[in-house]
Amino acid sequence: MDYKVSVVIPMYNVKAYFKDCMDSLLNQTIGFNNIEVIIVDDHSDDGSFEMAKEYEKKYNNITVTRTEERSKVAGHPRNVGIKLATGKYLMFTDPDDFYTLDACEIMYNAIEEKKADFINANWRNADEDGTPWEKPVFDLEKYKDFEMTMTDYRDSFFVMNSSMCNKIFNREFIMKNNIKCLEGVPAEDAYFTMSSFLVAKKVFYISNIIYNYRQRNNNSLSVSWNCSREYFSQINTAYKALYEKFVEFNKIDFYRFMYARSSTYMLYKFIDSTLLTDEDRIEILSEMRWYYKLGQTLNVPACQKSLSILLRKIIAGSYKDVIDICKIIAEVRSYMTKDMKERMSKPYTEMYNEMMKSKWPIED
Repeated sequence: MDYKVSVVIPMYNVKAYFKDCMDSLLNQTIGFNNIEVIIVDDHSDDGSFEMAKEYEKKYNNITVTRTEERSKVAGHPRNVGIKLATGKYLMFTDPDDFYTLDACEIMYNAIEEKKADFINANWRNADEDGTPWEKPVFDLEKYKDFEMTMTDYRDSFFVMNSSMCNKIFNREFIMKNNIKCLEGVPAEDAYFTMSSFLVAKKVFYISNIIYNYRQRNNNSLSVSWNCSREYFSQINTAYKALYEKFVEFNKIDFYRFMYARSSTYMLYKFIDSTLLTDEDRIEILSEMRWYYKLGQTLNVPACQKSLSILLRKIIAGSYKDVIDICKIIAEVRSYMTKDMKERMSKPYTEMYNEMMKSKWPIED
């Protein structure tokens, strides 16, 4: 059977949500017979694996397999799924999320028509009960369909998110360029999508909403939600790999804008974490000092005055002062709504505009 699309699903303990995900695939307007589903279970112990096996018994285009041992993050399961896929194109979903019912048809038609290496689409969040939010992530008026390039910091940068789940990839393109997820660390999807963008010849954004990302109220199984000492150690490894990838392709101009976004986000995760001792924080700051020093090298300003002070202290190695400042900021943020926190964790558009005007590289 020549499948139009292979959908890869990494799975771990999602029994409560998995039916919604599978229903969204079974009822695709492209016809479920045109889809290959590959479920790679990472040793679930809540009945998710057994549930998936029941689907496999019922449908001959569903394959369910297990990782050799628990890998704890999605990178390895996704790589296993990519290797097993046979469809012309690759799509990805997390098992607690779900597609719009026309997602595969829209994405398949778009990538066929445009002869692209991959297509990046719009998406939206959903409540834990599966109710989609009214507004999508990317403004429908501001971002119309267009061809994306790595030299476009006004539109392409803003819609090029790290997720693999709102995209469709030409499988031959992925295999030919040996593009893989990082394994054993978070941000495995950012590495995959940015590796794809770095080598792609044709990439398009389409404004169609094709994916629903479920906001779980207590997602303790999520690596990025559980901001432990181990998480920051792993994210440090991932960020080094991602930076080295951009250096390899000499695309630091684009990386500067990525850095502005991710460094602010990561610093607030560090501030907000309630799982770290002061000793943990000192170790993390020491390990990630290279990353925050990079902001000076790249001429990326801090997006808020309080962060500017914090970054100077980190670079100077004044870690005890950093911890004291972090506690004050964390206290202030504890009174904020989730939406306010999220807005605060992102640089403002004006900052990106200033970066476009600033000299780079810095002249001696």
